[in-house]
Amino acid sequence: MNVDFAWVILGILGAFIVYSLLSKVIDRSLLTLPILFMGLGYALSEPLHAAAPPEVLHEGKRLLAEITLVLVLFSDASRVRFARLRQNWKLPSRMLLIGLPLSIALGTLVTFLVNPGSGFAMALLTAAVLTPTDAALGQAVMADPDVPERLSETINVESGLNDGLVLPFVLLGAILASAGMAGAQTDGLALAAITQIVLGPVAGIVVGWSVAKAMDLAQSRGWVYEAAEGVVFLAAAFAAYMAAEVIGGNGFIAAFVAGMVFANSYKHDIRFVRDFMEGAGQLLTMAAFLVFGGLLLPDGLAHASARAVILAVLFLTVVRVGAIWLSLLGTGLATREKLFLGWFGPRGLASILFTLVIMDEFDFPNEQELLACVSMTVALSILAHGLTSTPLAKRIGKSGKKA
Repeated sequence: MNVDFAWVILGILGAFIVYSLLSKVIDRSLLTLPILFMGLGYALSEPLHAAAPPEVLHEGKRLLAEITLVLVLFSDASRVRFARLRQNWKLPSRMLLIGLPLSIALGTLVTFLVNPGSGFAMALLTAAVLTPTDAALGQAVMADPDVPERLSETINVESGLNDGLVLPFVLLGAILASAGMAGAQTDGLALAAITQIVLGPVAGIVVGWSVAKAMDLAQSRGWVYEAAEGVVFLAAAFAAYMAAEVIGGNGFIAAFVAGMVFANSYKHDIRFVRDFMEGAGQLLTMAAFLVFGGLLLPDGLAHASARAVILAVLFLTVVRVGAIWLSLLGTGLATREKLFLGWFGPRGLASILFTLVIMDEFDFPNEQELLACVSMTVALSILAHGLTSTPLAKRIGKSGKKA
């Protein structure tokens, strides 16, 4: 290994250790994990590019993106328990079934109007990539005891499901944009897309249900050590992904569906998924935001234009807040509560990972414009939502007590 590259990696590992040792102290401040590691990545951008060959950086970020996205999709979906959701289903279902499609439609329209030269397919792809929200950026909201439970649970369910539900739109946008390029081979493209979207869930259902039942049997008979439960989670997520790839389905959709089926078929305590993601999963999250700050953000800023900044601001405000506001009409929520749910749609991990994966899998026009728009939106979201999550959580809690 290159000595300079080894020093950079050593510095990154040191930052992981320092953050973990000071995690409680940092949690009491306005700083968040995404802010710190985006900043660290940006500071290390030049040393990384100087120390490592471009092909190593490319393969590394692609591998990290795929591994992290599979685990995030599986674990996010596993947080949603249907039995608990039945007690508080109206708000999340409105935001997911009405608000999510509205966000994509409004985002597509806004992108097309601001940058008509990009075309409809690229506008759809941009909107789809920037629709899913990131629970990590709003953790203070969900964990704050002052926030009404119906609001924190709604944010939790929405952020757990929207990244998986938006996947077909991301694939559709990428396929349409790729097909629109001159000389692109489009024969059988529609059939391949349908096959991926249909067979992905099939693989997820089979793997999720089978592993849940096998795990139940092992738990009932006392065959499994507690320390081995995290291995089952890890293996199940990747088994769903690989099973879908083998039969021609989409592995990411399979991982998402498998997580949901597993969580709702498994009869014992599923805390090992949460424990794994709070440990090893957090390490991947740190690495993902560091890669964003070090490898994506500099390229995004280099190609950023006034259009990219305008779109970033519109996606975080008008598109998100407007769609959620409309989806919550008639629910009886106070204006401040609708605005609160609309504002806390931070963009982060899912948008970063989707961008990394589709830019590697597909060739489409104006890739740099997409990268610039995603980079600006995620960077602004990391700062704006990270800095406002704790103050606004306290404020909505106080407002609720007064009401």
